[in-house]
Amino acid sequence: MASLVDRLPTVRGSYRESHDIAPLTWFRVGGPARVFYRPADPDDLADFIAQKPAEVPVYVLGVGSNTLLRDGGFPGVVIRLGGKEFGRVTIDGQRVVAGAAALDATVAKTAARAGLKGLGFYVGVPGTIGGALRMNAGAHGGDTRQHLVSAQALSPEGVIHDLSADELGLSYRHCALPADWTFLSATFECEPGDAAALQDELAHVQETREATQPIREKTGGSTFKNPPADAPHGASAWKHVDAAGCRGLRIGGAQVSEKHCNFLINTGEATATDIETLGETVRTRVYENSGVLLHWEIRRLGDFAAGQPVQTAEEVLGL
Repeated sequence: MASLVDRLPTVRGSYRESHDIAPLTWFRVGGPARVFYRPADPDDLADFIAQKPAEVPVYVLGVGSNTLLRDGGFPGVVIRLGGKEFGRVTIDGQRVVAGAAALDATVAKTAARAGLKGLGFYVGVPGTIGGALRMNAGAHGGDTRQHLVSAQALSPEGVIHDLSADELGLSYRHCALPADWTFLSATFECEPGDAAALQDELAHVQETREATQPIREKTGGSTFKNPPADAPHGASAWKHVDAAGCRGLRIGGAQVSEKHCNFLINTGEATATDIETLGETVRTRVYENSGVLLHWEIRRLGDFAAGQPVQTAEEVLGL
């Protein structure tokens, strides 16, 4: 296969070919990225986006907590944002400005130390601000849109835009901004609070999360979006999975967590195909049990291994 790097623009950051990115994902599975790119700074990234061949797919990888990389790998460029240029968190009065690569938990802790209230829910979200913007991430009754003022993002032409929160069209686990836009930072407006009390609240959330979720396992976080409130088993995806008898269900090295059955885990020898097949099996069984079609919250990307495509629940059920 011809070198893709030869077709890409010159950058100040770094390219790596056929790079193993499975260790960068929480599931620890999947094939290589054809090219792995770490931009030096936002201007370097903007130049890359503006000049790359239009047909070359790109994917911005955060900490890989909400990502299932398929066994055939990613056929284009996987971009990893990092360093101070992308991960900086600053306080300006009652506003918090966070780079796209800043960990959600870091943003929560920084705001709490500064006595700023409203972003504490982020301590329970295992990802980065870029991913939080892309899916309106939330937990413990809070979500990204509640305190978001604006975001900075790169268009497919490599132009940096300042966008208001309304322009992002955020709703439950959804952002209306097209997928080929790349987030660079976010600005939040908070409320004043007691720093000590806020930090105590964060500690409580962390303790609760560790007690109720399999965070020490190789997992991707919550697997399925919650269904509507009027669904037969309510608005919690895990209740539907449990009611369909899927708690502890295994396929190959993949298992539905016994601790929290809206989590899939890699028990040690799973392939991405095992995990995705398990997820689609759960979706099928839930639909057969309650008529509710769960939707993936975890983002799946890349190619299937040769001869190993995964049938979706819609294909199995004829929907």
